[in-house]
Amino acid sequence: MIKEALKNGKIDILVNNAGFYKHTSWTGTSAEDWLEVYNANVVSYVRMIQRVLPQMKELGWGRPIHIGGGLGIQPIREQPYYNATLAARHNLSVSLARELKETGITSNVVSPGAIMNESVEEWLNSAAKQKSWGSSFDEIEKNAVKDTVPNDAGRFGRPEEIAAAVCYLASPYADYVSGALLRVDGGTVKGI
Repeated sequence: MIKEALKNGKIDILVNNAGFYKHTSWTGTSAEDWLEVYNANVVSYVRMIQRVLPQMKELGWGRPIHIGGGLGIQPIREQPYYNATLAARHNLSVSLARELKETGITSNVVSPGAIMNESVEEWLNSAAKQKSWGSSFDEIEKNAVKDTVPNDAGRFGRPEEIAAAVCYLASPYADYVSGALLRVDGGTVKGI
């Protein structure tokens, strides 16, 4: 992937957004599951950073931006390995920012809350009747938020809201932002 990207010149913006999880609990998650998710959700970020950072250093400017999540700050009991990988992403980003001190390269995290996408929308529509969330999608979303991801906005976030945060951090307007965690979660995470 890096070879293809480099065909168009040096890379100065990297958005690390790979990852996955399974819906399991502490008792339903093996050590192998932990390793698999850690490799996909953390080590893949490290691999990309190591491949792209030399070009950024040559340019004297760069933006490694990592997608994290609120569960890295306020974990829930479910998906413990996923929560831990989000915390690791946050930590590696700050550590990288310290490493890149005075290079013109910043490292930051965008931390989304619950984001509406196709699979979330499908899940909401299928769960709505069983959970008595209503019949119109607006009503379903509002009630699902109350039950599952309470936040100050009263809704799920949208992908374009995450993209806007990434665009800001990738821009020269964010030259003075380094080692930061930008929460785009409607106020889901409290007290941080």
